[in-house]
Amino acid sequence: MSGLSKGYEPSEVEEQWFQRWMASDCFRADESSDRPAFSIVIPPPNVTGILHLGHVLNNTIQDILARRARMTGKEVLWLPGTDHAGIATQSKVEQKLRKEEGKTRRDLGRDAFLERVWEWKEQHGDIIINQLKRLGCSCDWSRERFTMDPDYSRWISKIFVDLFEEGLIYRGKRMVNWCPKSLTALSDEEVIMKPQKSKLYYMKYELADEPGKYLEIATTRPETLMGDTAVAVNPKDERYGHLVGRKVIRPFPNAEIPIVADEHIDPEFGTGVLKVTPAHDKADFEIGLRNNLPIIDVFNPDGTLNEHAGEEFAGMDRFDARKKAAAKLDEMGLLIKVEEHENNVGFSERADVPVEPRISMQWFLKYPCVEEATDAVASGAIQFRPERWSKTYLHWLENIQDWCISRQLWWGHRIPVWYRKDQADTLQNAESLDAKSAGESLYVGIEPPADAENWIQDGDVLDTWFSSWLWPFATMSDSGSEPSATEKKFYPTTDLVTAPEIIFFWVARMIMAGYRWRGELPFKNVFFTGIVRDGQGRKMSKSLGNSPDPLDIMAQYGADALRFAVMKVAPLGGDIRFVIANEGGAEVYPQVEEGRNFANKLWNAARYRQMQSDTVSKDVDLPHGELSIFAIDILAKLDQLQVSLEAAYAAYKFNDVAQLLYEFFWSNYCDLYLEAIKNDFKADADPRTKEVTLQVMDTVLWRLLIFLHPYMPHITEELWATLGFGAQGTFLMHEQIPAEPALIGMDAAEITDAQEKVVALYEAASRARNLKAEYNLAANKNVRFVIVPSAPWVSEVAGTFALLAGASSATVEPDYAAPSGTPATVTDPGVVHMPLDGLIDVEAETKRLNKELAKVEQEMDKTTRMLSNEKFIANAKPEIVDEHKKRLADFRARKGQLAAMLENLH
Repeated sequence: MSGLSKGYEPSEVEEQWFQRWMASDCFRADESSDRPAFSIVIPPPNVTGILHLGHVLNNTIQDILARRARMTGKEVLWLPGTDHAGIATQSKVEQKLRKEEGKTRRDLGRDAFLERVWEWKEQHGDIIINQLKRLGCSCDWSRERFTMDPDYSRWISKIFVDLFEEGLIYRGKRMVNWCPKSLTALSDEEVIMKPQKSKLYYMKYELADEPGKYLEIATTRPETLMGDTAVAVNPKDERYGHLVGRKVIRPFPNAEIPIVADEHIDPEFGTGVLKVTPAHDKADFEIGLRNNLPIIDVFNPDGTLNEHAGEEFAGMDRFDARKKAAAKLDEMGLLIKVEEHENNVGFSERADVPVEPRISMQWFLKYPCVEEATDAVASGAIQFRPERWSKTYLHWLENIQDWCISRQLWWGHRIPVWYRKDQADTLQNAESLDAKSAGESLYVGIEPPADAENWIQDGDVLDTWFSSWLWPFATMSDSGSEPSATEKKFYPTTDLVTAPEIIFFWVARMIMAGYRWRGELPFKNVFFTGIVRDGQGRKMSKSLGNSPDPLDIMAQYGADALRFAVMKVAPLGGDIRFVIANEGGAEVYPQVEEGRNFANKLWNAARYRQMQSDTVSKDVDLPHGELSIFAIDILAKLDQLQVSLEAAYAAYKFNDVAQLLYEFFWSNYCDLYLEAIKNDFKADADPRTKEVTLQVMDTVLWRLLIFLHPYMPHITEELWATLGFGAQGTFLMHEQIPAEPALIGMDAAEITDAQEKVVALYEAASRARNLKAEYNLAANKNVRFVIVPSAPWVSEVAGTFALLAGASSATVEPDYAAPSGTPATVTDPGVVHMPLDGLIDVEAETKRLNKELAKVEQEMDKTTRMLSNEKFIANAKPEIVDEHKKRLADFRARKGQLAAMLENLH
């Protein structure tokens, strides 16, 4: 057994152990194993991604589940991979192209641009994977997948073909969410509503047949009025109903537009008159359909205005056009007023710019297996944790809309649809297109048509989420008809750990895909993590400067410290407050410091054990008859720890697990047990007593390292090997959690009796230390105690009592007659006396106590007067009054203590 260094250096330990695990294929799953399967697929991070604290939380939980499953006899597959992230990745490469070469993707052409994207992926795609390895993630890295892998891409084409042939995929012109920055359509789930401080513009349109009479309209978007093709009123509105059928004048470009009736107009909202711009608002689009209104699109795809907006607006940015339109209305005397207004505006999740409602030709999907996906969660076949998310999920399914699956990008899975060249223009401009209407001029297939030169492939790619909804099963096999051996062994998966914000993007769709292509649910449990926030409760972001780099934290404190810290403060599905402090201009992380201190304490406890003997005993049969009450107590607590851990894991209460481990090791083992056994290692100690105590220490340590390993894998593996618990070439991560309790076979009554005695003794020692402190003797090791025992067993532990109480000795004297004035405290083991002879300066102590007594009496008088003040009682909050009453009671108690102490001195 090699010696442990004086201090723990995580950087030296963590990297070498990950390399050893990898070199020994410790994470590789065996699909031919006869052990029960446990599987989990990693939510694939974007290939553009860089590790943040949300990743740390999510992947630490997954690693804990995977490592614990191995230690419970499971064959574990934790399957990793990355997502091609269509919008994000294409944007990164386009930015690089503009910055370095001054070119756009269209300057290069599609094929050349995609070559650049693949080059970028090869250079940067492994960054987040390597960061996850630094965290200690025990994925089967030999099975790493990428959503653009050839086999995976064939799956995407196959499901598109399947769904198209079933009539669930169609192409049509619809109002969609459009990102003017990424120049692509977005699904509703990719739009984030944000509260904005906007302006509400009140303007007026003149009646065409009655000059000088106007209709007042309120809008937040005057820049779209050039696309107005009507104004709408509720026909039941007494103010305006009679105007239906007449016309108003759109001020610019000047045109007469009709007043139409629509019962969806709320007369109480705004002015009760709505400008109708069918091309630029979803509600207006529906009104336009009901009234057969023309559609005038005044925007270019990039959010600038086009020629339909008029010459003076053409080419202008939409927000600049808003100001100009308002100014022009004012010049024309048509702007009544402008008010500050708060409203919710939809933003592109990826590009973080306001989206535009836009009529566009897109591919859509009618979701398959909605009923099965609903029943799976409603029946409890799939468990959501926390359970509250099931209501959110079921509500979405009740109101589900067709999914816009096409994106106007080049990077991604190109839609597997080809148009015959001589019919391409006709088909691509058709109002709708599906399997029934397509005919022979449309080809949909996994492979290109045989005479590819006569066909043109659709230029759009599929939504990135259209690839990731197959992730649980498509990562385990190719797109053949028969499942692979890996899939047969590990599908359905056991757990999914993800964030609630992608419950619709990903979770719901994976459930549908699982039922559609595999005929069963894709996973059994879904654990939704919370959001990592800073100490002020703000969501972490680079713009706020409150999002630290986990790699910097790991370099400073170690991966295990970060893992343990995050899990200790992560409530079930609740948000995490990650505190960032500043010391001398440098950022520090108090919670991670606690994790580092815990690792140091573990290291030092193992080192203390190693100092007593260079050999360890693992899983020995403990001699029950020779165990001290302290040994029985710590072993009973160890057994209870295992029971409590099982319950916490079963409930997915990961922070409870961390807290249980922390309290047992720090409070019960280090603060209490290790202090109680120090006499067993003195030079004159009985050798057999020392031997048994070492066996108990080893039993606690080897079990504790097993329990701790899923949370702190590196340091536990190091201590396991260095202490000698594992044979050469073996790993702690492959050890099994003990099946039997440490105290197996011991009578329960004997255990209870020992624990009651230990509790009583620890409490008595605590009171003895308090007694020392009251007389300013806390640090004095020359204090001796005399115990008048309440039971014979007390004499057996007098030496341990002295050790715990910080005294030079403790004698048990049943007939002790304490001199008058000797301080004492009554405890369950007996009356503990503290003779003061030779310990204190009576005159100085009397002076100190009188000074404190005078101060206490002064505070008592002040508090009594406050509570006698009727005005104070009447006006103060009840909790303030209660606080003063408690203070008065505390002062009175302290006065009595001081008086007794003064009496004891004389």
